[in-house]
Amino acid sequence: MQFTPVLVFHICVGAMGLLSGATAMSFRKGSRRHRVSGNIFVISLLGLGASGAYLGFIRHQTLNSLMGVLTFYLVATAWLTARHRDGEAGNFDLAALMVPLAIGAVLVTYGLRAATSQTASKDGSPAAAYFVFGFVALLFAAGDVHMLVRGGVSGPQRIARHLGRMSFALFIAAGSFLLGPSSRPLRLLASLGLRQQVFPAVLRPTVLLLLTVLPLILMFVWLFRVRFTNVYKRISVSSSSGVYSLRT
Repeated sequence: MQFTPVLVFHICVGAMGLLSGATAMSFRKGSRRHRVSGNIFVISLLGLGASGAYLGFIRHQTLNSLMGVLTFYLVATAWLTARHRDGEAGNFDLAALMVPLAIGAVLVTYGLRAATSQTASKDGSPAAAYFVFGFVALLFAAGDVHMLVRGGVSGPQRIARHLGRMSFALFIAAGSFLLGPSSRPLRLLASLGLRQQVFPAVLRPTVLLLLTVLPLILMFVWLFRVRFTNVYKRISVSSSSGVYSLRT
């Protein structure tokens, strides 16, 4: 595997994003440590999304390229949600809606083309992958429409929107970093002669898959706690920054 400057940057920000994302999830939501690690996560994932989109584009990997754009969009809108005050929505939110709508439309179109092709794939990706992530993109678009119609989201709904988008972006990053063909860390370790020291070969697929889906599991746990329990009895919004703070 040839390590270009963009690919090295992609791997570095991906590693930083995974570490900072895991750290942010472990801290109390709204605490200072959560915000600091969250800011590092945002910067890392924006870089990961942009570099991933570029790598996918130059390699004619449509799905990977669009997943990079979707990651960038999710992180940007999740960050903006945390900065907004309750019931606030702006022109950027309206413009951002165009991103998942376009991604969803393209992915569904490519999925149909892949499904009707002889190989049931397009640009190296199966039709099912296009349909699944196309549906996900349109689902996030529906969330944007719902927010804009209501004139913003407040309280637990705002927190759930922030957590859900950050967590799914972390899931995409984990999948790209741990399982993606262009940035798989084990290939980097192998090139350094360290692959066998990571963990036994028989456990690699299971461990990598578990680490990849872990952000999704944690996402559903947090969303359930925020929306359907009384864990957070008080939600206060900073009047100066608009960043939420949760207290039990």
